[in-house]
Amino acid sequence: MRGLRSASAAERARARRWDAIVLGGSLPGLVASVRLAMHGARVLVLEEEAARARFNGLREPFLVTGAEAGSVLGACMQAMGLALIDRRRLEPGPLAYQVVLPDARVDFGEPTLTTRELVAWGLADAENARRLVRSLADSADAERSAILVAASSAGSRRSSKVGRAPAPGPPHLPRPPAPHHRGLPAEVGLAGGRLAAMIGGQLRALSNLAATAPPPEAASRLLGLGLEGGAGDAAPDTWMRPLLRRRIETLFGEFRSVSGRLELVNAAKEPGVLLEDSDELLVGRALLLNAPHAALAKTLVNPPAELTQATPPTRRRHGVHFQVPREWVPEGMGPRVVCLRRNALPLEGTDVVTLRTWAGDDAQGPLDLVASAVVSADEPDLAAREAEIEQTVAGLMPFSRGRLVRRRAPTPKWDDDALLSDPSPGSAWPADPRIRLSSRPPIFGLERGGAAALGFEGDLMLGWRSGDAIAGEIG
Repeated sequence: MRGLRSASAAERARARRWDAIVLGGSLPGLVASVRLAMHGARVLVLEEEAARARFNGLREPFLVTGAEAGSVLGACMQAMGLALIDRRRLEPGPLAYQVVLPDARVDFGEPTLTTRELVAWGLADAENARRLVRSLADSADAERSAILVAASSAGSRRSSKVGRAPAPGPPHLPRPPAPHHRGLPAEVGLAGGRLAAMIGGQLRALSNLAATAPPPEAASRLLGLGLEGGAGDAAPDTWMRPLLRRRIETLFGEFRSVSGRLELVNAAKEPGVLLEDSDELLVGRALLLNAPHAALAKTLVNPPAELTQATPPTRRRHGVHFQVPREWVPEGMGPRVVCLRRNALPLEGTDVVTLRTWAGDDAQGPLDLVASAVVSADEPDLAAREAEIEQTVAGLMPFSRGRLVRRRAPTPKWDDDALLSDPSPGSAWPADPRIRLSSRPPIFGLERGGAAALGFEGDLMLGWRSGDAIAGEIG
């Protein structure tokens, strides 16, 4: 990477070494850390203190599917060696989420349920509803196979010599689907009116893109994903981030919080990180930049040109955390809701608000609720957008009006997975993700833009594939 200064002899004398240093706590880097550690690499994850202090629900995916055999999450968890008891906590239920329109409340989940709901709310007649749901299920299944093949394909080229025992190979994977099975079904393109608005709201809620629309392959996967049901609703012990953190620590990986500025240096052809609040030099055989590059450049001392020239994120998924008494939540409201303020496209900003609730350990205690919307990354009136989000929450929970209390959280400067980008031309799914930034010293970028169209499963795929590929490089 051009522009990195060489560490001085005095700095190198204070060096502490790992096989891989992961800069940032976003989901792709945590998945990659697990895979690297399973190959025997010693891994250090550096998290920004403000990000580490945030409520976990603010960083969780909106929709987590079941971890049963054959699913993307199930295959990834198996590849990461997560305990069976953890996978069983993520058994899917029939309901994925509710889509609330101004004049409808549609339960979206397993195919029979979804078909019945589309008909009951007048969004489609029986025959067209069955055809739409069936075609979405088929195309989503084909895309699931393609994601699994892409996620594990780096394994065929990796070296098994990194330090300790080689990592287990990926689980059995299906053959790639035939090309004509992939893409957005024609039935989706024929949708209009309220049904088109519902589809647009789902894509906004499930993708991690900033402003562009998901490509047809990704859109079919996102829309069909809900037909597999939802999981992880029971309690905070099903959160993805703590599960992965525990797994990394059992593999002797380490975590460290940092609060000051950082500097990237070249330590005898290995990448190093100097911390402003410490005299240590942290050196790895590989460095993974697991944060938006433009945001990271702002906190680095003498940032390299590749980062300063990165396109800044244009949107952010801004979440507001509430704690609400259980009696405020209507009995028919699910743990995940996509709320649309209008019945027509285009839907922008707080026109689409997602809500997710979690129960705490106390069965009678309050619920944690996170409501979020995609807003401009440099929104000039964030208070107004938060007020609109709160208004949406109050509209769904009438007993809460005027009594909602927000739980404030620190805002990270660089370790911020709420920042959303659009992929550069030619790098979006179904293209391979591009991760290499530099060969000497070996630095890799795990920006989420290339996989953002696939949402949560894109994060899994990017981390799984990158971890195996980098393990092969440093072997």
